[in-house]
Amino acid sequence: MTTTYTPGQVVEKTGFSLDTLRYYEKIGLLDGVGRTAGGRRQYRDDDVGWLEMLRCLRDTGMPIAAMLRYAHLCRAGQGTIAERIGLLEEHDRAVDRQIRDLRAQQRHIRDKIAWYRAHS
Repeated sequence: MTTTYTPGQVVEKTGFSLDTLRYYEKIGLLDGVGRTAGGRRQYRDDDVGWLEMLRCLRDTGMPIAAMLRYAHLCRAGQGTIAERIGLLEEHDRAVDRQIRDLRAQQRHIRDKIAWYRAHS
């Protein structure tokens, strides 16, 4: 049995705003969202799982264009798995660079803290 969620529940589960959910639907990142008889959006477990993946990609700095490419590849079926792997590996390398850069900046901050402590 598939669980369905109201937009408010999806906002709570994913942390995305209603505006972001609508935007993602408009640009094609979120596809096939069901509607109630009254026309209200009704999300499924698969939608929530997909949004969790989009949250991960967004929070790690993947550009919208790359997210759209990933969504297109996912919808295109099994024949695109190698391309999906390549796209995710490229993003993983970018995340590694970002982490290294942040660690370097953190060291700089900690050095400044140590300097202040030594001179106070």
